[in-house]
Amino acid sequence: MAAYGRPTLRDLFDEAPTPHIAHPPRTHHRDFYLATDGSFRDSGGGLGAVIETRDGKRVARVSVPNESPDNNVAEYRALHLGLDVLAARSPERANVGVLIDHDDLAANVNASVLAAQDARFDDTHSVTVPNSTGLHWRGIRARLHGFADVRAARINSDRNPAHPLANAPSEFAHVNEEPDRCLLPEAPATEERIPPPSRSDRTAGD
Repeated sequence: MAAYGRPTLRDLFDEAPTPHIAHPPRTHHRDFYLATDGSFRDSGGGLGAVIETRDGKRVARVSVPNESPDNNVAEYRALHLGLDVLAARSPERANVGVLIDHDDLAANVNASVLAAQDARFDDTHSVTVPNSTGLHWRGIRARLHGFADVRAARINSDRNPAHPLANAPSEFAHVNEEPDRCLLPEAPATEERIPPPSRSDRTAGD
């Protein structure tokens, strides 16, 4: 089980829709899973991130205060932070599953990754980011392209393990003092070729 008694990030990822992408079964073999969230409040918000291996071992948790101009920018900043931490803790060319409770950001991540992988990709999703995001989207794209493959799934905020970390950074500051871990996921015993039930009946147009 993951932090706060929630399912592992892998389980959450397999149960969640992936905007803009119809997944073949092989895309479910992620080495690492990253959940991020950003919060905005007039009194100050925060950024949260949780990273696990595919076998459920926690690699890192982050909970820091942040003053973003709005909630959209907070979400981009949180993803940028989480990818930076993951890049420092994982081997090169890892496969990553990202969990985000922000539709547009998840779709932007998937469209950006697909376009970079195949120049023939028909990008029907127009990638637009908030102007006040600044250079964070550029930093996100640079990190995305440093991994072997990335897929983003959309989850509800009440199921996002990074949500409490982002919303109460003063209460969860202790997670930033956890020992640095560079854990490698265990090799799967067998290669799964059947997609999870939530996606096995999807068509390419979904």
